[in-house]
Amino acid sequence: MVLQWRTDDEQVSPRSQIGVAAQTAWNDPAPRAGAVPSHLIDTTMLYAPRSGGVKRYLLAKRSWFADHRPGVAHTLVVPGDATRNNGRGTLTVAAVRLPFGDGYRWPTSIRRWTEHLVSLRPSLIEAGDPYGPGHAALDAGERLGVPVVGFCHSDPAALAALHLGSWAEPTVRRRWARLFRRFDRVVAPSMHIAERLDSAGVPNVHVQALGVDTHLFSPERRDPARLRQELGLAPDTKLLVFAGRPAREKNVDVLLEAVDLLGDDYHLLLIHAGMGCRAQDNATFLDYVKEPREMARLLSSCDAFVHANDREPFGLIALEAMACGLPMVGVSSGGIAELVDEEVGQLAHRATPEAMAEAIVALFERDPSSVGAAARHRAVNRHGWDATFCGLSSLYGQLCGAPEEIASPLPFTRERV
Repeated sequence: MVLQWRTDDEQVSPRSQIGVAAQTAWNDPAPRAGAVPSHLIDTTMLYAPRSGGVKRYLLAKRSWFADHRPGVAHTLVVPGDATRNNGRGTLTVAAVRLPFGDGYRWPTSIRRWTEHLVSLRPSLIEAGDPYGPGHAALDAGERLGVPVVGFCHSDPAALAALHLGSWAEPTVRRRWARLFRRFDRVVAPSMHIAERLDSAGVPNVHVQALGVDTHLFSPERRDPARLRQELGLAPDTKLLVFAGRPAREKNVDVLLEAVDLLGDDYHLLLIHAGMGCRAQDNATFLDYVKEPREMARLLSSCDAFVHANDREPFGLIALEAMACGLPMVGVSSGGIAELVDEEVGQLAHRATPEAMAEAIVALFERDPSSVGAAARHRAVNRHGWDATFCGLSSLYGQLCGAPEEIASPLPFTRERV
């Protein structure tokens, strides 16, 4: 099997039968008079008060569509403590809170979730998970005759292997692939996830990298002296940072052991990810940071961003750190390896404390400030949200039957040859 990357304007959903006036809204920043508005629904259970990248993607998407696609209404359908419509584009559906789930909730009825989606009469649905909302999106799409996109934000098969053992991976992988084969198009945030989908037999994979708000996440928010004073550190301490969910796959234990190997000159700041970890002198644990500006200040005031997950689907927080001007240290596998190279950081050959410590030392033997400047430059020039959402708008328009003169070519749509 050979994998090719090409532009593709041939595959149109058989369920896409809406009128031309509605089709144009997906790719038209100034809808013509009398145009019928389109309605995009995003639905997922990966949305909670302390959510990470999926929630940031959805909120950025809402803002971008409001500013750049006024002919497209956007609604989020997500779990909550009760079923309610806030009147501002978010419908929460009552769901049970998961124990030890950091605020995440599990839908109890796919049928009821489906009914809510159908009642909103969308033009297109994007499902952000392969769980209850993903099944409900497919059911609603079938009933309404509208296209349904599956955005593959995670790899449940790899997570099953990590948490339950390798015996669990084949079963979860088959179920995961069987569901994603039902979508009209599958979006992967990285080639790593696209390859996992392809090897599982999932066709129609469109690779679309996520983006970052480069105005919010910026070196201009940098205040290293203030942060070191807040943490009680010497001014010349080399301050490493990682932020993310407190999940096993993040390999926070690897980072803690690595900083132990590095000695007193280094200190590790863990934001949210360190909750529940044993305290140690050369690490500081902060709780979840809700305010994006505060997160940008913390990131930009550190010396380097470290990420030990070797199976990361994409790593949106790493991109935010790059936009803040931080040099990167990651592992040479997974989605992080697609963001980081020697120009913007240093890659460890394995996710072990020794390999991570070696990569961190190698980074600081270079000029970290110039590497961080290169990371900022790359984030600004390659990873603005405009690129992400223009690409997705073209995809949505194509699935809804947009004429060629309006829809731009799809970037990096994957086919099997």
